[in-house]
Amino acid sequence: MLEQVQADLTAAMKSQEKIRLASLRMLKSALKNAQIEAGTLDDAAAMAVIMKLCKQRKESIEVFEKNNRQELADQEKAELAVLEEYLPKGLSDEELGSIVDEVIAQLGATDPKKQGPVVGAVMKKLAGKPVDGKKVNELVRSRLSPG
Repeated sequence: MLEQVQADLTAAMKSQEKIRLASLRMLKSALKNAQIEAGTLDDAAAMAVIMKLCKQRKESIEVFEKNNRQELADQEKAELAVLEEYLPKGLSDEELGSIVDEVIAQLGATDPKKQGPVVGAVMKKLAGKPVDGKKVNELVRSRLSPG
């Protein structure tokens, strides 16, 4: 993963893509820091770092848009697009829904009070895949809500 980022960084330098270059530098730095902390960096750990950076970008976009800072939100969106290139394709809503239904059936959850354990089990099952925790939470809540 680190080699791929370095190769893409070199290409971005040559083509003078400023936002892509800044995003890749930030990604490379985060991956290097994770590698230093852990000693080694496998693909699963690299994916976790990228997913964390994506989550930070999404939260920043929300805050910037809420505070009418569209230029900053647009910059974060551009960085997010670069980061998402390194993630595997996410699950469709149908696939995610079927996994949520499967976990609910396995745990025998029938009421909203069981939402926490169900969400935890779904997230554990989908570890290493780019999944939005908020989306999982909303799906579980809608499935466990009466009526």
